[in-house]
Amino acid sequence: MFYILDHMKVAVTGAAGFLGTNLLRRLVEHGHEVTAIDRVRPAIGAQEVPHSNVTWVTGDVLDPESMRTVLAGHEVVYHLVAMITLAHKHDLAWRVNTEGVRIVAEAALAVGVRRMVHTSSIHAFNQYDCGGRIDESASRSTHPDLPVYDRSKFQGEQELRKVIEQGLDAVICNPTGVYGPIDHSDSRINTTLWDAARGRVPVMIAGGFDLVDVRDVAAGLILAAEHGRTGENYLLAGEMCSMLEVTQLAATINGKRGPRFAIPVKVITAALPVLEPIGKLFGSDRVSKAAMGALLSAPIVDGGKARTELGYQPRPKADTVRDLVAFYNGELLEPAPHSVA
Repeated sequence: MFYILDHMKVAVTGAAGFLGTNLLRRLVEHGHEVTAIDRVRPAIGAQEVPHSNVTWVTGDVLDPESMRTVLAGHEVVYHLVAMITLAHKHDLAWRVNTEGVRIVAEAALAVGVRRMVHTSSIHAFNQYDCGGRIDESASRSTHPDLPVYDRSKFQGEQELRKVIEQGLDAVICNPTGVYGPIDHSDSRINTTLWDAARGRVPVMIAGGFDLVDVRDVAAGLILAAEHGRTGENYLLAGEMCSMLEVTQLAATINGKRGPRFAIPVKVITAALPVLEPIGKLFGSDRVSKAAMGALLSAPIVDGGKARTELGYQPRPKADTVRDLVAFYNGELLEPAPHSVA
């Protein structure tokens, strides 16, 4: 077990993203000195203030020398960088999600980082052929027909395990569908809920997904750093949500009328061969097998291992949706940490 102490020097790759923004905030609250690594330093927004405990640096996860330089002197590294795509083939996404993990891991080992926490995804598990339930022993995303993101997230874990065998102390976390505040990235789930909260979603599709608050994922990553067993996977689950229910909840909280009904799964499945090509013509991937496959299969995700071994405790969806609506309405204004340098 690796014990997290106060005032440790930690590094976060992909720090400017949705999860990174929330993890930085949590790490600062714990009193750590944080190096925030991304390709570019984000602009400081109107509601954001500098924070002396966060230093932004640029780094490229595909450049070994760059990673060794930015990780030197740190005790823990949280690897968040990933390229999300719904494409079946995407060479850069494959490299970032596989080779990038290996390069960061090798750099961490080379400079003496004491522990690495790798953020993988539920997509590293085969959600389409899992028998309706997923835990850490479920089948993995190896089939060539799966989207490149799913396959690359699993392969990224395999690349990390090669470095673990060389002596790196690393833990793997697999969040489910991440949503909630604070979000400056316009994530797909959040924007759908915000549209519903404004009464702009008259009809929803059936099906559901396990959704987890981004703040709980950030907390889970820190718990994994402290309590996780080397080389183990931990599913960071939240709560199974039907899309109709959660969009109606967002609308109700905001005083609007939500979706009236949900289109049945069988209807969507039958229509996908026709709707997907039409969507491509208009430059949209929202109605595609890759976008809707996991939603329609709606597997139950067992997060018991993270709860038992890490002490992970996700909050109920009503709290997340309420805070998300408040954030978009400008009522939840938490400053994001930035360097004064």
